[in-house]
Amino acid sequence: MGEKTLFEAYKQTANQLQGHGKRNLDVLKEALEELNGEQDSDIYGSGRIIEDFQKKMANFLGKESAVFFPSGTMAQQIALRIWCDQKDLHRVAYHPLCHLEIHEEDGLRKLHGIEPILLSDKERVIGLEDVMGLETDIACLLLELPQREIGGQLPNYETLEAISEYCRDKGIKLHLDGARLYEILPHYGKTAEEVCALFDSVYISFYKGIGGIAGAVLAGSGEFTKESKVWKRRHGGDLISLYPYILSADHYFDQRINKMEQYYEGAKELAGLFNACKGVSTLPEQPVSNMFHVFFQYPQKEIETILMDVYDETGIGLTGYVKEVTENVCAYEVSVGDEYENVSKQELSKLFVVLDEKLKRLIEK
Repeated sequence: MGEKTLFEAYKQTANQLQGHGKRNLDVLKEALEELNGEQDSDIYGSGRIIEDFQKKMANFLGKESAVFFPSGTMAQQIALRIWCDQKDLHRVAYHPLCHLEIHEEDGLRKLHGIEPILLSDKERVIGLEDVMGLETDIACLLLELPQREIGGQLPNYETLEAISEYCRDKGIKLHLDGARLYEILPHYGKTAEEVCALFDSVYISFYKGIGGIAGAVLAGSGEFTKESKVWKRRHGGDLISLYPYILSADHYFDQRINKMEQYYEGAKELAGLFNACKGVSTLPEQPVSNMFHVFFQYPQKEIETILMDVYDETGIGLTGYVKEVTENVCAYEVSVGDEYENVSKQELSKLFVVLDEKLKRLIEK
């Protein structure tokens, strides 16, 4: 057998600081255990299970209507296609590190013939000046809140309002990639309805901060969602039943939607502990949601060894991976959820004392 990997060492720790815990079959079992097994399932997008949940999400987001999708990739491409067809203009704008640009195999262009226009530098969020500086007409602007690939950064709320007003004045539709919408509400001090009022269409996810199995909702006007259902069928998204995804989404939404402030405060505390360690920094320095990126100013292999030693000594896991950024820098993404509260403040303090000591020894070598 080969040497133990960081991922294996992480899985063997008694406690982990990431997320909501293991993604195993218990996630579904818990969501179903108190339900009446005689209840009818949804069938091809109809039925009480799916229709009630869609109404619930439309109300939460302050939109006229909502449609449940098996994936956010499907939902967002469809949203942009609808806005492009409506204006007979197949160009949209979004951040260079948008999910559609770096994780979807050019699906927007290949499946829908839509040309993306990339706004802003990779290292920062889109600002009003970027939108006003567009040199070509677009049908829709997509904003991702928070911008995951740069540590979950956010524009300030006044900028968001200004972009929304500008887009409406210019006839540009504004779409929200709200995969982590709930997690930014404590920082903005706004409700989901208030944030979503700035946008013409909204996508939300149910497996990130909520911790469901999979699934997404696309919300907007009744006319918009009616058209989205047609495209959902064209994409093969109308499975005969989606109830395992819907029921788990509903269960964990109710369980966690009011914990977002707790996760946010935990992320700020955790980032402070990392930033106090030698040669470690976070992006952003102070998180604006429950997520951020951690950067170690050391080679990947050396950090992997140190982290495994820390896990052995404390029984607490920070991450199952670090990725190389440069030869002497590596990083990983933090997402704070239910697991964070399972570690006492005393244990947390000890963990970072041990980590900092080992990092200092590495410099002294």
